[in-house]
Amino acid sequence: MAEPDAILVRSHNMLKMDIPKSVMAIGRAGAGTNNVPVKNMNLRGVPVFNAPGANSNAVKELVLAGILMAARNLIPAIHFTESLQGNDTTLHKLAEDGKKQFSGMELPGRILGIIGLGAVGRLVADAAIGLGMEVMGYDPEITVDAAWNLSSEIKRAPSIKSLLQHSDFISLHVPLIDATRLLINDECVRNMKRGAILLNFSREGIVDEDAVLTGTKSNKIKYYICDFPSHKFQHHKAVITLPHLGASTLEAEENCATMVVRQIINYLENGNITNTVNFPNLTMGRESPYRMAVANCNVPNMVGQIFTNMAKAGLNIHNMGNKSRGEMAYTLVDVDSPIPKKTISKIAAIPGVLMVRYLPVLAE
Repeated sequence: MAEPDAILVRSHNMLKMDIPKSVMAIGRAGAGTNNVPVKNMNLRGVPVFNAPGANSNAVKELVLAGILMAARNLIPAIHFTESLQGNDTTLHKLAEDGKKQFSGMELPGRILGIIGLGAVGRLVADAAIGLGMEVMGYDPEITVDAAWNLSSEIKRAPSIKSLLQHSDFISLHVPLIDATRLLINDECVRNMKRGAILLNFSREGIVDEDAVLTGTKSNKIKYYICDFPSHKFQHHKAVITLPHLGASTLEAEENCATMVVRQIINYLENGNITNTVNFPNLTMGRESPYRMAVANCNVPNMVGQIFTNMAKAGLNIHNMGNKSRGEMAYTLVDVDSPIPKKTISKIAAIPGVLMVRYLPVLAE
């Protein structure tokens, strides 16, 4: 399409894509938006929607599979069995003779440290508690709503260092941002409990691969299990890599697509925003057929200038909402009469205004 109103994407790399000026929204059918030029969209006042939580159960189940693979040494055991040769009698004898080297551990009483207690982290914590594990969590950015949903059995770690020192298993569930890039580094590995099992089903850039390799050599890390292949880890006995299977279930893919499409529809029709990575959440029920949405830089006197222009046009404000997030601010305004094109143009011309949309309810 030459002039789409919105773009829905899963994993296609849009970073060098020439995005048409007609685009008013981008929806990523998943949680991460590394493949979307978010900063460029900020300059255009275009929200980038995602689907946090829609694939949480799929990722949780894969994390549990990783924990069990490591606890029972399943991957080397499978390789060992595949290498055996002979008839049934020979195979049984060789299997019995060799199985002691794959003796594992049971999970009850073991400590699982979770860094990041968002949608996936909470589900992993609940499942681990159900398996009899003790759970310690660390998340300085946890929201109030997320905190309310945490099990009372999760112990709060005062720092990453403390969590690493006490955990038998460590599972990472944080987004890849500047603050989390190479979060697990040489110092973190040195602070780990000897023989720890590290799981990363978030993003590969969160972990320093060289630090992990050093940790496996010093026996600080027994296994590193992740969802991201790397040439440094190929054929390494202490590393289990998967081909980015976290959200690869029919259910997760459908949930993500459905969730982000509904969010885009609500935005295009009503200007409501839920789950974006660059705009504040703002939803407002329709109380008037005449609505305007404005995205602008989060600087003083923007709302005053917008409302001054509306007042000069004789518009009566029926309802309004305004929220900000970092450098971005967003306003929804319902008025009692149609908004003249001239007024919309004047508001769009205010320095700092990035986008203005007029959203009247169309007559049936």
